[in-house]
Amino acid sequence: MSERRLNFRYLLTPDGLQRDRAVVVDEAGMIRSIEAAKGNWDGTLALPGMPNAHSHVFQRALSGLGEARHGEDSFWSWREAMYRLAARVDAEAMYAIARFAYGEMLAAGFTSVAEFHYLHHAPDGAPGPEMAEAVVEAARDAGIRLRLLPVLYQRGGFGRPAGPGQARFLHEQLEDFLGLLETLKPIRPGLAFHSLRAVAVQDVAPSLSAVRDILGGGIPVHIHIAEQAREVEDCLAASGRRPVELLLDSVALDAHWSLVHATHAGREELEAVRAAGARVVVCPLTEAYLGDGLFPGRDYLAPGGEIAIGSDANARIDAVEELRWLEYGQRLRDRARARFSDARGLGEALWRRVATGGAAALGLPVGRIEPGAAADFVVLEGEADVLIGLSPGRWLEALVVGGSRADIAAVVVGGEPRVEKGNWAGKSESAARYHACVKELVGKA
Repeated sequence: MSERRLNFRYLLTPDGLQRDRAVVVDEAGMIRSIEAAKGNWDGTLALPGMPNAHSHVFQRALSGLGEARHGEDSFWSWREAMYRLAARVDAEAMYAIARFAYGEMLAAGFTSVAEFHYLHHAPDGAPGPEMAEAVVEAARDAGIRLRLLPVLYQRGGFGRPAGPGQARFLHEQLEDFLGLLETLKPIRPGLAFHSLRAVAVQDVAPSLSAVRDILGGGIPVHIHIAEQAREVEDCLAASGRRPVELLLDSVALDAHWSLVHATHAGREELEAVRAAGARVVVCPLTEAYLGDGLFPGRDYLAPGGEIAIGSDANARIDAVEELRWLEYGQRLRDRARARFSDARGLGEALWRRVATGGAAALGLPVGRIEPGAAADFVVLEGEADVLIGLSPGRWLEALVVGGSRADIAAVVVGGEPRVEKGNWAGKSESAARYHACVKELVGKA
């Protein structure tokens, strides 16, 4: 791609809305400069593309399964349905699911994604990189920016061996996991520890050191933690400490770390996470879907905590809805309004804050419209029903409280258009392949 200019009537920059500006994009798809607009308009309001900081893309095929009540209706019964699906997904199915879901993510306003990838081995148990390579290929073909996070998963729970449903996730020997990372090194992956249920806390620091020897010290590091009340209870029974407390006592957290969910973290734990420079990734739609609970957002964010969002189980993919549930969940929890607003309102402050936190979670130069950042944009046009009659300065307010992915006019990644009015390149073909794949998978359920 040669250098190009994209003209917008408004840009949402780190300094707020700027009017009549051109974004100059270099050959690598990065923003070289922001200048006065010249020529025809390429859109009305360009927002920073939203990073998706937590995805299990294969779970897109799980939507509609695992909803029947079986005794205690909880995350733990849903997990068994997920295991049954995971047992049947091969590399071809993984590609079909991911190719479609990544197209949906783009149309939903997510221009980059951290894929928390733990479905490692073939259905017959054979190790290899094929499952990860299917995810990488799907992201490339969709045109979404990917940070693959291969997941270390070594046991079934606190002091418990893994069960049959977890067999495809496991690297019981660290050396085998490191071999996978060596193979994937050219795509610059990060690292994820599944949870302190799945990796003994005393193994986290030495495993991280070994991974950094291969991938370098600046990689993003993610972990599921304190998602469910039962997880906290089991951790207390096994160690005498809560999950976040146990991690903080055992590992030197820093700005490379992202703690996913932290739904049941306490105030002092969150203060320590914030002080370490780490961040929390919340997934409001999935946390509601699984009945996890509400993250104590005001306790963490009011003093300046960093936050990102993720689509997690991908039952519904919509960056706007994730932001709305993030705000509304705190309103319900606190029985008060304007939880994430600043003096100017809700929309701009929330979008900028979460996009910036998502960029840090991925360890990529995304989530900001400024020189040196990737030219990844979500574009709004004033004719969307939810925006009618409002000035552009109020559009993000209306989008967050009343809009959805249907109100996104266009999406740009690396300066290249990827979505126009909900349609992405190859949508029909990828949808047909996804439909056939899911019918086959569900037919075996």
